[in-house]
Amino acid sequence: MPELPEVETVRLGLAPALVGARVGRVVLRRPNLRFPFPDRFAERLEGRTVTDLARRAKYLVAGLDSGESLIMHLGMSGRFDVALADGRNLSPGDFYLDGALGNTKHDHVVLALSNGATVTYNDVRRFGFMDLVPTEGLGSCRHFAGMGIEPLSEDLTPQAVARLFRGRITPLKAALLDQRLIAGLGNIYVCEALHRAGLHPEAPAGSLAKPDGTPTPRAKRLTKVIRDVLTEAVAAGGSTLRDYAHTDGGAGAFQHAFRVYDRVGHACGTKGCTGTIARIVQSGRSTFYCASCQVRDQPSTSGGKTSAARPIK
Repeated sequence: MPELPEVETVRLGLAPALVGARVGRVVLRRPNLRFPFPDRFAERLEGRTVTDLARRAKYLVAGLDSGESLIMHLGMSGRFDVALADGRNLSPGDFYLDGALGNTKHDHVVLALSNGATVTYNDVRRFGFMDLVPTEGLGSCRHFAGMGIEPLSEDLTPQAVARLFRGRITPLKAALLDQRLIAGLGNIYVCEALHRAGLHPEAPAGSLAKPDGTPTPRAKRLTKVIRDVLTEAVAAGGSTLRDYAHTDGGAGAFQHAFRVYDRVGHACGTKGCTGTIARIVQSGRSTFYCASCQVRDQPSTSGGKTSAARPIK
């Protein structure tokens, strides 16, 4: 599934075609994706101008001059193709690395825009979806209600992380993937961030907060690293593994900078570390880490507090 950097890259590719354009004709080639399209979906889009295109976690949100917002989720394999008025197609050919995706028979939604561009949503597995909701109160709609803070926003601070994780004995990786706490982090970038921060994925999340609720040094380190990893990934156009392409059909490049993800048996790249990358399974998902430089904290046996097996500075 595309993670935050991939969705942000798609947003950056879509924005020049969508923002400021009026939606002309909408073609729906099936009645549903993961869910049925909302009532009168095409009718409510046609004639509306796109005022802005934002991202919330792993969702795209297009504001409309009707007072509604179009929410779009890419699911496992969704992608957008953009054909410009001058004849250029920003997504030529079959990009996907397994050679089976991107086929035009999976083009499910087509938007013809007033600037001459055509935006096509393609989704072979149909796990993506589109919805229309009132822009006023967007944050409380069924898709975003209860969603956590944005990891690339000013809301992600060491103080916020300490407040969210204080007293939690759940593994640190699981807490970082909990969309109710921090929204938009996915498996790849959590593995990468924990490695850079030198934190074990099974460490108790509460170890990032002191007893008085203030952040520990590791919370400060992790907060910075999360922002750095995501920013670098967006700059690289995301990571291409199997099913993801941006709107120009090109591949992301951040996978070439992976330090741990899918690198079992490779030498750890941390300076001075002689360990190798290992894999464990947490909640049914693969976690990649270096056991030599990512030290595991042990939970204490009293009051849900945590204590370190040895100090980590």
